[in-house]
Amino acid sequence: MRARTDRLIALLPDAGADLMLISDLVNVRYLTGYTGSNGLALVGPRTRTFITDFRYTEQSAEEVDASFERRIAPQDLAESVGEVLPEGPLRLGFEDAHVSVRTHARLRELLDERVELIPTGGVIEKLRAVKDDAEIERIRAACTLADAALEQILADGLIGHTEREVALALEFAMRELGAQRPSFASIVAAGPHGALPHAQPRDAVIEPGELVVIDWGAELDGYCSDCTRTVATGPIGEQAQEVYALVRAAQLAGVEAVRAGRDGREVDGLARAVIDDAGYAEQFGHGLGHGVGLEVHEAPRLSKRSDDTLAPGNVVSVEPGVYLAGAFGVRIEDLVVVTETGCEILTGLTKDLRVVG
Repeated sequence: MRARTDRLIALLPDAGADLMLISDLVNVRYLTGYTGSNGLALVGPRTRTFITDFRYTEQSAEEVDASFERRIAPQDLAESVGEVLPEGPLRLGFEDAHVSVRTHARLRELLDERVELIPTGGVIEKLRAVKDDAEIERIRAACTLADAALEQILADGLIGHTEREVALALEFAMRELGAQRPSFASIVAAGPHGALPHAQPRDAVIEPGELVVIDWGAELDGYCSDCTRTVATGPIGEQAQEVYALVRAAQLAGVEAVRAGRDGREVDGLARAVIDDAGYAEQFGHGLGHGVGLEVHEAPRLSKRSDDTLAPGNVVSVEPGVYLAGAFGVRIEDLVVVTETGCEILTGLTKDLRVVG
């Protein structure tokens, strides 16, 4: 935790701030270890203060890194910010991506005129994009757990169960194996429903001879996994077989393209070209991938519009798909960590087309 805070302090001068007020609870957890629902952190060269209310006195004592001074305040934590600020003129950074207009106005009301509020949104997210070894191991463990949960579900079969039943069983299996929760609402989409990239499970029975898209993840010790596999429930048509092979080839090309120093646009393009060249450009409308960590969608991005440059320690999804309206969809996704020489795949399930009864 101290190393993360030191990295943040080093970035403050370029952000135009003397110290920073962290209010987004995911970022508070990243810097302090705190997992409660009400907390603030103030970080600067001579300031490391954590503020919460009475309800979290004991929890914060157990969780908050020892480098932080802890303060217990009224539930409106903003009232206590001014009490811990250094003397003199001060440029106080705040997370403009997470602070509402009302909260900003409240801060301005509470702080005297010597304090200038400086928008510094995205600074901590930039730090979070590069995972340390402990974070990578937590994500790896979440992936292993999620893999095991899907294997349990596939062993019980899909035919005759509804999409909703499969999704609920998958989420229960993850919790039974130790996950705090799914890292997002699981997607189980069979047949034509699989052509919706963000399909919601229905009370529709999965039939023989369909492709079923399953997109799921586990949250374990605060860190998320994210994986997609498309399986068959029996023999499928020639076009479905061809599209599956195409998406698999694009996914392998995307994984091969991931390496430090490449930007997200280039990696996306190298995988997308495989699908475009086969005539399915219009059926792959989303980005190739995104960062995963404390949140299931974070920096960096792999897409046509990305200006992110990959660095060792980034954890990103690689998930091309082809979606044919009224027919079927195919998506294959792995989670990978960027290394000095390429990447390491964290998800362990086969990408060969599996037939499940």
